[in-house]
Amino acid sequence: MSIRVLLADDEDLVRSGLGLILEADPGISVVAEAANGAEAVHLNRAHRPDVVLMDIRMPVMDGLAATVEITRLPKPPKVVVLTTFDLDEYVHAALQAGAMGFLLKNTPPRDLARAVQTVNDGDAMLAPSVTRRLISNFSARDTSRAADAQSRVAALTEREREVLVLVGDGLSNPEIGSALHMGESTVKTHVSRLLAKLQCANRVQAAILAHDAGLLTA
Repeated sequence: MSIRVLLADDEDLVRSGLGLILEADPGISVVAEAANGAEAVHLNRAHRPDVVLMDIRMPVMDGLAATVEITRLPKPPKVVVLTTFDLDEYVHAALQAGAMGFLLKNTPPRDLARAVQTVNDGDAMLAPSVTRRLISNFSARDTSRAADAQSRVAALTEREREVLVLVGDGLSNPEIGSALHMGESTVKTHVSRLLAKLQCANRVQAAILAHDAGLLTA
């Protein structure tokens, strides 16, 4: 069964190009296209996609507001923010609202399809060039947040902490398994447990918390 994708971008050519790239993958099907955030919310309700590729700056309703609306729905799709703006403050807000990924519009075609597959499987997807900078530039630095993060991290086992650090580095489950000599299913188990213990909705939020707790190097 193919992954159902909704495209949301105010530029016709961008939507057309993204559609051609994704439809070339036999495991992906573009079921709807939206020219603004309000239309994306409406079409999401009508088509129930698995993944939404969401531009940030659109008329009527921007991608951030649309992401908030969509992620509040019962059984929401996975939202990937797709933008030309490297380290846009709206991207961080979208991730905090529940988006599962952030990719730049110059992402190679093969990586775009892989990103859709990755988030559909439940893993976060961040552009490698901005993963650490996004976290370090936008995560809170005040002492109260740092203390809270350290307290939550203290509940993890040593292995879960090792996995968390690699999650914070932007590694996928297969890459974490290779680094720690574990099977992918074991990595998934550790990730699920640490997310529950940290009370994080997704890997991105866990990565930000790891930064706040001082587990990631600069």
